[in-house]
Amino acid sequence: MNITVVGSINLDLVATAPSLPAAGETVTGATLARHPGGKGANQALAAEKLGAEVDLIGRVGNDAMADEALALMEEFGVDLSKVEVDVAAPTGVALIAVDPHGENQIVVAAGANHLVTPEQLPARIECPLIVQLELPLETVEAAVGRAVGFVCANLAPAQPVSEAMLRRCDLIVVNEIEAEFYGDALHRGGGRVVVTQGARGAEMYHRGVKTAWATPPEVVAIDATGAGDAFVGAIVVAMLDGMEPKEALEFACAAGALAATRAGAQPSLPTRDEVEALLAR
Repeated sequence: MNITVVGSINLDLVATAPSLPAAGETVTGATLARHPGGKGANQALAAEKLGAEVDLIGRVGNDAMADEALALMEEFGVDLSKVEVDVAAPTGVALIAVDPHGENQIVVAAGANHLVTPEQLPARIECPLIVQLELPLETVEAAVGRAVGFVCANLAPAQPVSEAMLRRCDLIVVNEIEAEFYGDALHRGGGRVVVTQGARGAEMYHRGVKTAWATPPEVVAIDATGAGDAFVGAIVVAMLDGMEPKEALEFACAAGALAATRAGAQPSLPTRDEVEALLAR
């Protein structure tokens, strides 16, 4: 199974604190960690660890942060030959605060991610494609338009996209807040729409009709960062593997649940054996 991901690459700076700050509040007593991240990179590594052969199209800066941001993908075999180095812009950085229950707040400085242009894309994208919305929208829509096969769009962070893009996607993945932002427009195409609901699981729709749903296995969550990206990588792998909708949702929910049991985005991503073991428990 070959998958192309067009998406963001970041270095995550994660502060684990006793509580998340309210507006204007300072919270002390945190511990700091650095992890590779970015929705595109996370989803690429998630799919790779679940059994796909993945190539990533993206951009990093000419700095030491790029080495950290790419390290785990290099270790697990994601093809990074189409990741370009920008000499002017820095590698993207996400500033993440996490509380003891795994809830988080995230602020992203996009850096080189915002300089990924349609010119960096191939004329045709032959493999199944995964995109998100952390790159310039023009580039994301160009990638979808050049894809000749299966397309999954994780419409996060939510922003207006074209009707043509929504209709082209075979699979759209959003959380509840994003689903509310897009409303009925999500369901006008012929593809599947999955709405994730955190610890309550996920639902799949086809033309506005709910066709399947699943809840994740019980786990002790410590950091939800990356759980949604684990879900996206897993649901794409499951659907390309030919799983039925409910089975695919269960597989993806288990992957997301496992990711929430570990700190960091990419370090938390599970292998296929781990997901299958959790489902069999």
